[in-house]
Amino acid sequence: MPARSHPDPDRPPRSQPAVDAGRAARCTEAIRDIAEDFVVRAEELLHKTHNPDTPATDLVVTVAELGRLTEEATAALVVRQRSQGKPLKELTPALGLTEDRLRKKYHPQDVDLRLASRIRPRHELPGSRLPEDTSGPPSPKNRLREPGQRLACALTLMRAQSRVSQRVLAGRMRIDPSYVSRILSGERDASWQHVLAICDLCNGDSALMKPLWEVASNVPPTGGDPTRYLHTYLRALRYAAGSPSTETILASTQNTIAAADLRQAFDGPGAPAWLVVRTITNALWGLPDITLPLWRRATACQETSLPAEAFG
Repeated sequence: MPARSHPDPDRPPRSQPAVDAGRAARCTEAIRDIAEDFVVRAEELLHKTHNPDTPATDLVVTVAELGRLTEEATAALVVRQRSQGKPLKELTPALGLTEDRLRKKYHPQDVDLRLASRIRPRHELPGSRLPEDTSGPPSPKNRLREPGQRLACALTLMRAQSRVSQRVLAGRMRIDPSYVSRILSGERDASWQHVLAICDLCNGDSALMKPLWEVASNVPPTGGDPTRYLHTYLRALRYAAGSPSTETILASTQNTIAAADLRQAFDGPGAPAWLVVRTITNALWGLPDITLPLWRRATACQETSLPAEAFG
């Protein structure tokens, strides 16, 4: 009977788990989501700090939530490192924990459950939404009017018009095709980097998409001209609705507004009356409570820019 071979005493024992590509991919997607959520919370914190009257307790709550997001990201990164078959010792200097502690603290199955059950933050920035009617549950039709769905519709139309397949789009963006599919369906929130990439690859207008993305992501409006921002947002809603003709839009409003009102809403000069903006928003599958703050910013800008003689 041949003698049994013994392990080489000079060869270190295997301490890393077998590669688990599926788990590593799930962790990568979770890290991406957490990074987007971190931006949402960081924007919220920045917004709060601009108000000197914000209670310290409110700031601490947001900071604590940022800390929890950091811990979730750390857990996903540690498990991804293990799932890729890479040594945990590469992470120990930055995290200040031993390899043994990382293994015990971030067990793959436990982290899987945590990541699968996490609730993504969707905190409203003050003044970002002013609901006009909150009675009753949202209907499927109203859900199609949600900002995230309007952005998804616009991106889907952009991709279809470009004839770039979702698989090709995913390959060029270096993300999984299923992730692209969920972005385009509105099931998954799109980061601004995702929107920019889709616009670039599909030869779309990123400036038109920006107000849709900012509204969907609860990001305060950017840009120096509130009136132009309102025009762009309404044009973006029109694009997301399939770019209906002037005649189609007027017919959907039962001709309660004029073609001149429509031109002013999309191109100026100035901003039309709220009743006009509200009617157009409804016709283009938007939500008036989203457009109202944008209209108020635009009209406030117009009032402050009037010459002194306009006030007598």
